[in-house]
Amino acid sequence: MRLLGSTDACPVTEDAVAGRSLHDLPPVLRHAFHLGAGPRSESSSACHPSLAYFASVHFVAYGFVSLAQSRELMHVMHDAMTTRDAAACVARNAVLHGGSMQVHSPFFRARRLRASLAALGSGLSFALGAMGTAHAGTVTVYTALEEDEIKDYLAAAKQDLPDIDIKVLRLSTGDLGPRLLAEAAHPRNDVLWGWALTNMLDPRVDALLEPYAAKGSAALPARYRATDGKWFAATGYMAAFCVNTEVLKAKNLPVPTTWQALADPRYKGEIVMPNPVSSGTGYLQIAALLQKNGDADGWKLLRAIDANVAQYTKSGSAPCKAARAGEFAIGTSLAFAAMQSVKEGYPIKMIVPSDGAGYELEASGLMKAAANKADAKRFLDWTLSPRAAAVYTRYKEIVTINGTPQSQAAKAAGLPADLSSVLYPVDFAKSSRERESILATWQKTLGR
Repeated sequence: MRLLGSTDACPVTEDAVAGRSLHDLPPVLRHAFHLGAGPRSESSSACHPSLAYFASVHFVAYGFVSLAQSRELMHVMHDAMTTRDAAACVARNAVLHGGSMQVHSPFFRARRLRASLAALGSGLSFALGAMGTAHAGTVTVYTALEEDEIKDYLAAAKQDLPDIDIKVLRLSTGDLGPRLLAEAAHPRNDVLWGWALTNMLDPRVDALLEPYAAKGSAALPARYRATDGKWFAATGYMAAFCVNTEVLKAKNLPVPTTWQALADPRYKGEIVMPNPVSSGTGYLQIAALLQKNGDADGWKLLRAIDANVAQYTKSGSAPCKAARAGEFAIGTSLAFAAMQSVKEGYPIKMIVPSDGAGYELEASGLMKAAANKADAKRFLDWTLSPRAAAVYTRYKEIVTINGTPQSQAAKAAGLPADLSSVLYPVDFAKSSRERESILATWQKTLGR
């Protein structure tokens, strides 16, 4: 799921390239692919992953065209394409990098276009078709779930859905929204899977979704599904402190059990928190505190805690990793990160703050413009299946599917079986509406 050769011009991911891993390709094909995903020339268009694969790999490496023909192909594509998808960019890059040529793009007559297309044959037709049409049995999924868990979920899904090729693009919580909005006129995914509900409730995103009552969604408690059927949440995550007991003991510091305790000057330089601008975990923490305490007292508390914060991290799990490594005494993080650390033997104690443990739901939904709705719906149904629920417990402290037992890791870390007793009742609609203003205030007053 990691990005490969990704630039503004040619965003390409390992799992989005025709369902193939670059590591499975011969060296010459990997080289040709990277040529196709390289920097664009001044007048080129943005590169679509499917086009990057078919144009640079098939056309050049497989010998469908020579470099000279590829140069011709580049010109033809540039003039023939009316969208800003990527055919010209890919072919141009293959030529620029392979032949060090300067490229200009005059207008080509229809006769020249027809002749060039005929010469290129089925390779070009196949690639152009791949740009805007999903193949039967292929589902493109955008998600903000973590890479490790995605791998296990997909392995389980393959057992129940062997005929579906599930392509996954993984982006951070903060990056997925801009990607969706940038593609709003021509969405490229069929499904949104496991994305922060606070972000999903953005009206601009909501407009891209189509109601679908996934199998099993009716059995979810009402707070875990949309009344109009546009989303449901099978999983979620909650805030917790990762406290390094050895560091605290060495510095003769007490174990903090509340957010208010983190404002104690004795903890100066000992706290790491996630940046709410980039981290969904960071945002859920401050959103819950503001809702519980009100704006005036909430920001006052956050400023007091900020005086003790050594650094803000990009991800929600990073503070816990820093604490367990002994770099700092306290990391405000995810409960799951704390559970993992305890399980792996680190001197970490998980603390669920008694004065407001914020949480976030991970929502899924069907894109209105999905190219393969039948299989997209089958995948969404699977995400609420018993097999999916069993795998979720390896990674999630919150699983909303009825009958799912609490994991041994959660029990060992001391997480209550009844989470409603410790979770602050977050108003997700309010959290979504106020997100931009809250982040703007945070950046202005606390951002570093």
